[in-house]
Amino acid sequence: MKIGRKLILGLVSLAIVVAAALFYSRPAAAPEVGFPTLAGENLTTSGLRGKVVLVNFWATSCVICVKEMPMLVATHRKYAPRGYATVAVAMSYDHPNFVAEYAQKNALPFHVALDISGDIARHFGDVRLTPTSFVIDRRGRIVKQYLGQPDEAELHSLVEKALAEPA
Repeated sequence: MKIGRKLILGLVSLAIVVAAALFYSRPAAAPEVGFPTLAGENLTTSGLRGKVVLVNFWATSCVICVKEMPMLVATHRKYAPRGYATVAVAMSYDHPNFVAEYAQKNALPFHVALDISGDIARHFGDVRLTPTSFVIDRRGRIVKQYLGQPDEAELHSLVEKALAEPA
């Protein structure tokens, strides 16, 4: 009888683990937010649907953010013709003049948004560490979150896979 009870408890535990893995492995919907850009646009998450999007939270004072920026630029240039977009969201503590100066000086080819109130970061799970990036698929689902600089090969592989999927 003890063997039967242990087996049942083991199977129940396994079922719980499998259910949790299935639940948590599903891509979560990206939050619906507006991205007010330096160019005067007000992009929205839903307005970017149909594209694969990298939302990168960064700051001009963040050494790793500045270090990763050339890779983000190269990734954007490589994949933008195929339906890829980048939105670099400057943190609320980053002065808009510093952000604008950096974007102009470095000729950033993608959308640069200002999160003056911190609402965008809050909607993306209360982002506080930079860089933090989210890859969003064509359906508007977050498929990957990176804390720190993404590995370029891994990011490109993920973008290739997401671009190959239908909208």
